[in-house]
Amino acid sequence: MKVSIIIPVYNEEKTIEKVIAEIKKVPIEKELIVVDDGSSDRTKEILKNIEDIKKIFFDKNQGKGSAIRAGLRLATGDIVIIQDADLEYNPFDYLKLLKPFLKHGKGIAVYGSRFKGGGKFLFLSRLANIILNFFTNLLFGGKISDMETCYKVLPREIMLSLNLKSKRFEIEPEITAKLLKKKIKIVEIPISYEARKVGKKIKPKDGIIALFTLLYYRIA
Repeated sequence: MKVSIIIPVYNEEKTIEKVIAEIKKVPIEKELIVVDDGSSDRTKEILKNIEDIKKIFFDKNQGKGSAIRAGLRLATGDIVIIQDADLEYNPFDYLKLLKPFLKHGKGIAVYGSRFKGGGKFLFLSRLANIILNFFTNLLFGGKISDMETCYKVLPREIMLSLNLKSKRFEIEPEITAKLLKKKIKIVEIPISYEARKVGKKIKPKDGIIALFTLLYYRIA
């Protein structure tokens, strides 16, 4: 089972090399697809010197959603994993996240749940996630604990079938809303998570946009 790991990256010169190195250590068949979203620091220079990865470079910042969609076009694996370029998530959790496919086949999606794994959140981030999880389950009849998790693990065919449109952080609620509307089972697996205190790019307005995205796909 080959895994395509899509890594959107924007101004992560301090972490990108280490993240890629950690992913390469995970003992699975994989390809790494790194999409530089118009970084203005040394990220692009660092990536150009890393071998054995697929690379896409945007001339200007287009957003996480655009980066994921671009990476998906290059993916050839059976399964797709989305990986943030910071150090908040542990790539060795891939081993746990892939196990449900051996039991249930490729008709499911797997989410890494930071809440079930006792992740260390910043207070406002935890609060925002709780609110968004509540509205996700209310609107779509779901029972998930972590809609905004980065670790969304899907068969490539299912990911392509979602016909994703989002350009920025609203890609997260779009994926979840479309999976729930299609009645695709989401299996949650506890993962480790430790929020960093600096460098976060998600703002309060992104939470509002996420909520409106959920509402849009509820009635679309």
